[in-house]
Amino acid sequence: MSSQDQDQNTAETRDRKIIHIDMDAFYASVEQRDNPDLRGKPVAVGGSMERGVVAAASYEARKFGVRSAMPSVTAKRQCPDLIFVKPRFEVYKEISRHIRTIFAEHTEIIEPLSLDEAYLDVTENIQGIASATEIATMIRAKILSETALTASAGISYNKFLAKLASDYRKPNGQFVITPKMGPGFVQDLPVGKFHGIGPATSAKMNGLGIFTGMDMRNQTLEFMTANFGKAGTYYYWISRGIDERPVRANRIRKSVGAENTFSQDLAGYEALAAELQPLIEKVWRYCETTGARGRTATLKVKFSDFELITRSRSVLVIDSASDLTSLALELLKQLMPPKKAIRLLGISVSGFADPEPEDEDQLPLMLDGFGTRE
Repeated sequence: MSSQDQDQNTAETRDRKIIHIDMDAFYASVEQRDNPDLRGKPVAVGGSMERGVVAAASYEARKFGVRSAMPSVTAKRQCPDLIFVKPRFEVYKEISRHIRTIFAEHTEIIEPLSLDEAYLDVTENIQGIASATEIATMIRAKILSETALTASAGISYNKFLAKLASDYRKPNGQFVITPKMGPGFVQDLPVGKFHGIGPATSAKMNGLGIFTGMDMRNQTLEFMTANFGKAGTYYYWISRGIDERPVRANRIRKSVGAENTFSQDLAGYEALAAELQPLIEKVWRYCETTGARGRTATLKVKFSDFELITRSRSVLVIDSASDLTSLALELLKQLMPPKKAIRLLGISVSGFADPEPEDEDQLPLMLDGFGTRE
């Protein structure tokens, strides 16, 4: 792409109006709404068993450092008065559907990321409202009026900055990052706060002397791609406040998967099969909810020395949880006894009808089989 083409594309994306809506502590807030006894108290949605993990935490619990993906025993130790509540996914899904009807009053270009989070492109919108800020305010007010739940919103000219903005005034707030603000807003941001940069990549960047957006911006595109591959190009541009990804309505996943790292390495078939079951249930829950049916099951295995392998099996159609379980356990049996202890297992389903070329969408999954992105 020539510099002239890049400048033209950048100008076009700076004219976009994108909103990122994120429900505040969604699962926990629903539980507090429906049970007055939980209001104002530290609540964790998830399993309280020894191997359980927090799927969502109320803001009262977060004051004690309780976070999603935290082992339940750790959460309880940090907050002795923590109240555990079992998830009610059907309730959360119904509320999520209601919220999306509110989005649809303003735009058809809606990209859900999870039950509690979505991007909206309101550049051209149904009600002809010029201000994206006004639209976000209206949406948040209607969500509160009709569900008694609060949402936060970020408004900007691209997806990356809109998501950053939605975190800026949480809970129950909104923030705008304008084209003039974008590059400056990013420059002082720690790389670990960049959406899409996880702990491992953040640590690698730190090791290369990259700690902030400005440090990243000072690197050449060649340096970023040499060290981070294809993702390096994305990092290079977002450090400049540039993200040309469109909001993709009704995107189709080419695969869906879940994985889990164990608190202790495992080698026995029974123990591994038991850990695999909640992963299977999580993946199949998605298939059931969306009506998606795939043809290929893939088992992902990471050994104690971090060696990673995958094993796949394809059939005419994976049409039930029983089908997926049979395939997953068959693939696991082929590895028995393992050549070394196993630290992580994952299972995914692929081969959906008419897939788009998109990276695998990993469902967040905790030790008890429940997860969320909050």
